[in-house]
Amino acid sequence: MVGDEMKVGLVRHYKVKKDYPPQFLISAQELEQWFAEYDESDIELGQTDLGGIEWNRCYASDMPRAARTAKHIYDGTIMHWNMLREVPPPSFRTKVRLPLMMWAVLLKTLWFKASRSMPESMNDTRKRADAALDEIFRQGDGNVLIVSHAALMMAMRKALLARGFRGPKFGTPENGKLYLFEN
Repeated sequence: MVGDEMKVGLVRHYKVKKDYPPQFLISAQELEQWFAEYDESDIELGQTDLGGIEWNRCYASDMPRAARTAKHIYDGTIMHWNMLREVPPPSFRTKVRLPLMMWAVLLKTLWFKASRSMPESMNDTRKRADAALDEIFRQGDGNVLIVSHAALMMAMRKALLARGFRGPKFGTPENGKLYLFEN
């Protein structure tokens, strides 16, 4: 269970070296291809201030961008875990071509509304974040660093606050920045 004076650090992976599609209008198939390439792209290594805290364990998404970030910022053993992955994008079966920003709005709307076209709803993401934290706290590792992705970090923030942790507010978390939560 959560011990006294435990710290949880959330870090979003470093910036991905993948430009947005150059054309204004893109098809669902082009969007899907872009997501696949983004998932496999390299990252721009940076510097992360870990606050001088002794981190007893690091958990990271098993996606390449988060795994590489974790390896760059943490010297110890890293537990790579699919529970910390980014929310998967849907597969659209349409011939419609839209600007990238319209696709982004559509994706976020479908995620919030728990659309059946989304592989995971916002509620599912919250449950996954809670389950991941349950397992991490069950391990009793002390101070833990979690390297993950934007949407999951937003869900983890809410889950940590609900468990009595104090920590910063954030919208979309910055790449490579430590967000510290303490109980």
